[in-house]
Amino acid sequence: MPNLKGNVLNIADLRELARKRLTKALFDFCDKGSEDQVNMRANRLALDNIKLMPRMLRDVSTRDPGINLFGKDHSLPMIIGPTGPAGFVWYRGETELAKAAAKANIPFTLASTSNTPMEDIYKNGGGTQWFQLYVWQDIEASLVTAKRALDTGYEALVLTVDSPVYNNREIDIRNGLKFPPTINARTALDVMIHPRWLFGTLTKYYLAEGRLPAFSNIHIPDEQKENAKTYVSASTKGFLNRNETLDWEFVKRLRDVWPKKLLIKCVLHPDDASMAASCGVDGIFVSNHAGNVNDSAITAWDALPAISDAVGSKLTIIADTGIRRGSDVLKGIALGADVIAVGRATLYGVAAAGEAGA
Repeated sequence: MPNLKGNVLNIADLRELARKRLTKALFDFCDKGSEDQVNMRANRLALDNIKLMPRMLRDVSTRDPGINLFGKDHSLPMIIGPTGPAGFVWYRGETELAKAAAKANIPFTLASTSNTPMEDIYKNGGGTQWFQLYVWQDIEASLVTAKRALDTGYEALVLTVDSPVYNNREIDIRNGLKFPPTINARTALDVMIHPRWLFGTLTKYYLAEGRLPAFSNIHIPDEQKENAKTYVSASTKGFLNRNETLDWEFVKRLRDVWPKKLLIKCVLHPDDASMAASCGVDGIFVSNHAGNVNDSAITAWDALPAISDAVGSKLTIIADTGIRRGSDVLKGIALGADVIAVGRATLYGVAAAGEAGA
């Protein structure tokens, strides 16, 4: 465990610790986006270009950044968003993230592609927990997953909608990265020169479970198990392909079967935000998936003002992508968000030092 006190001053420091600990393939998966990384750079540039105009001589001796989100009080206007590889970068990393969120009194969102069973995370993580859902080839199987999250106790369901086909993450294909990660002639050296990940994560899984678990929270029918053993970006074929037929009718159907809070993630157009409101959802994530999907998409920060104007009085608006400092959170709220989600920032942290880093 690295000594964080005095050595880590910001998210960039955590990123560097994560880079040193993880294999190159895993770090690139956490750190990079799709295709030419244009969208990733644009996300950060958009935030950097937002300037604040402060007012002076105000009594700020009493400050309370807390919010009420869906009827619950939280200490910050932030949530931890879904990050699928958390359990691959740290042993049971999803639980570590959930614990960190509970300690900070902010919600945690579990990714459906995580590898620790949702029941274990819900039981051991504590705090307010949400579940993120992808819709795979078998729509009914996805609904079974949603029902499982409901029965477990997750308080909100977050439907990600910007990936009806797999994103083209060329860097993962070049690195030979698959999920679950495998050791072969191509990846063995990368693993061996990162002993802290090898012994701190991979070996722990094999000692405890006999394997590196994956897809623990995706309902895979027995007849599809042979077609759902692995995936890698755009080259994936089989059950774990995303569903190309996903439309607003499915959102309405999901609204009928999910009685708790329902949110849609990766909305960038005000008309889609209005459609979401008309379907009865409770909130949206204004997000371009952190640059992981459409390399030419508008940034969340450029999209946010128009979406806030369209549905700010109807929906809870959560915005994400590129958040690295508290000033970024302030900028997002100033643009019209109610809450800001962080993803890579806490993923770097958990990869570097588990709960303490997150």
